[in-house]
Amino acid sequence: MKRDSTAAFTAKAHSAFRDLVLDPQFSCLGAKAALNEKSYGFAVFDEMGTKQATRNLCHKLFDFARSTKRKTEQYSSFVAVFRRPLQITEREFEACLWLQLRQLHRVDPSDWDASVSADPADPHFSFSFGGQAFYVVGMHGTSSRVARRFRWPTLVFNPHEQFERLRNDGNWKRMQHAIREREMALQGKINPMLSEFGEESEARQYSGREVSGEWTAPFPRAKKCPFVP
Repeated sequence: MKRDSTAAFTAKAHSAFRDLVLDPQFSCLGAKAALNEKSYGFAVFDEMGTKQATRNLCHKLFDFARSTKRKTEQYSSFVAVFRRPLQITEREFEACLWLQLRQLHRVDPSDWDASVSADPADPHFSFSFGGQAFYVVGMHGTSSRVARRFRWPTLVFNPHEQFERLRNDGNWKRMQHAIREREMALQGKINPMLSEFGEESEARQYSGREVSGEWTAPFPRAKKCPFVP
């Protein structure tokens, strides 16, 4: 089968992602708002976790972390779609997700965002890149969560500060309730991995797989990767 050019694949993946999120049944209202307001970044990469994909993602995500869009819009996200791997299990996707986050961490020269913990076991953990904390949502074709099923493996980087703004403005609980009602209608039950920030590490939620209480994230606890000078 002929491989799509980068431009053709970008257009196809972008259209498919918009169709998914803008479907009336899709549960995440923040994602819908970011797409409707065009306050999101979108890029495609080759194979998740490879050096080339990491290099390219590093530049795109760093630009997004420093962008006016990220700083000024109420809802914003950066969407990274990968061509491969396809047809993988939830555990395999989880391994790929954490490999990619480790690779990003290794090349990131910035300090960890001081507003969150760098320890993935800490209830106040959030992934940090370019000095900006992100809540990461993983999506792939075989996810047990309907709202996370997407043909290609995808990482959505959501600035952590936007959730804090919602809490500070008194809008978080109302939005959370609306999302959970939509999730019930879509899936028939609430995601069992959901918890409030500060109760359990959000690392448990990133891949979308239901994990046990003994699960630990395969991610270094150091502020910076010890293998980078």
